Amino acid sequence: MDWKSKWLLLESFFYLGLGRYLKSIPFSKVAPTLGQHMEETTFDSSASNRKVLASVSQAVHIMSRYTIWESQCLVKAIAAMKMLEKRQIESTLYLGTARDESGELIAHAWLRSGPYYITGYEEMARFTVVGKFAKKIGGNHNG
Repeated sequence: MDWKSKWLLLESFFYLGLGRYLKSIPFSKVAPTLGQHMEETTFDSSASNRKVLASVSQAVHIMSRYTIWESQCLVKAIAAMKMLEKRQIESTLYLGTARDESGELIAHAWLRSGPYYITGYEEMARFTVVGKFAKKIGGNHNG
């Protein structure tokens, strides 16, 4: 494995830790750091970002298996969002709810950048979106 890949895994480990910490504090304090509430970033494809998006997605998925803390959907989505933000790449974090087989309410989070889903795509179809946060980069802020 080359140093660039090792560094990306180490970075994802750090951001998974940050994501886990953010999950442990009240969501009302975390929400403003996630982007513009109930907005989405563009679905347009930026071919130049595709390789970076794939690398970040892979690093987060790999490292989430090796953390000593819980690194499930929300932690992974926050970690990937922060990694993309560092690279000046926009993303949208989605929060969804559904009912499981026993009728219990369950939640899920996933992250999208352009037309690509970075984390949580395996389960997202089962869930109804109840919240979304657009992390826009540069001059795309409205207010």
